[in-house]
Amino acid sequence: MSATDWLLLIALSILWGGSFFFGKIAVAEFPPLTVAFGRVAIAAAVLVALARATGVALPASLAAWQPLVIMGLLNNAIPFGLILWGQTHIPSGLAAILNATTPLFTVLIAHVVTVDEKLTRARAVGLAIGFTGVVVMIGPDMLRELGANIAAQIACLLAAISYSFAGLYGRRFRGEPPLRIAAGQLVASTVLLAPLALLIDRPWTLPSASMTAWAALMGTALLSTALGYLIYFRVLARAGATNVLLVTFLIPVSAILLGTLILGEQLNPRHIAGMIAIAIGLSAIDGRLWRYRVGIGLSPR
Repeated sequence: MSATDWLLLIALSILWGGSFFFGKIAVAEFPPLTVAFGRVAIAAAVLVALARATGVALPASLAAWQPLVIMGLLNNAIPFGLILWGQTHIPSGLAAILNATTPLFTVLIAHVVTVDEKLTRARAVGLAIGFTGVVVMIGPDMLRELGANIAAQIACLLAAISYSFAGLYGRRFRGEPPLRIAAGQLVASTVLLAPLALLIDRPWTLPSASMTAWAALMGTALLSTALGYLIYFRVLARAGATNVLLVTFLIPVSAILLGTLILGEQLNPRHIAGMIAIAIGLSAIDGRLWRYRVGIGLSPR
């Protein structure tokens, strides 16, 4: 990955880190499917308008829409619904830890189904170190929650697996404009989620939500989704599925640093230790750590 790829990945981690914060606020007043539908519908409207304004054409045939429907299902409809439902039963910190398993699933699946994203020793060690850093930073005490609300935890793990398949499936869109793919998959996700939200949540029967809940919904739609997916598809095309999904290791880092800088929250020693572990893990996965031979006795393969 180039320096530009890493900067884009950091920006994406900030945007997606906010989705856990926004989502937790929104599901306190909206049902999960309604939040998922609102998130993709608002983001789709913005990106379709942007595509038209910039001359980027959306697919013109049903055959051309089929890959975007599959991408929308794997990348939005399934994981958004699962994570938002899970957040109604488990803490956001535990949801973030479970979400951080995405690169682990991705590298294992990629090893089986691809020829250019194989599992190496350096990558395996880097993934293990990075995931350990996430657990240390968020707090090992959060793991005590693993014995409760098993269904919600399984939902978050299934969401991570869905993201993994989405990242690998998205490789087929290389060479296409990121705006076209981002807008197309969000339009498809909106169509997929609309009947579920209407039939199950019946949003017209819900009590009026506060401005805080609406602001959280707009934040997750415009920032975490519309802008986030523009960056996601650009990095996916440039660096591959395994690398773009490393963002889930960086999301907790972004969330904690934003809390420290903006909300005045305290930065604890475990946060720093976790960030260092994540940095080492990402360096191992990137390959530079092994290229310069830091002397820990492991070869890249």
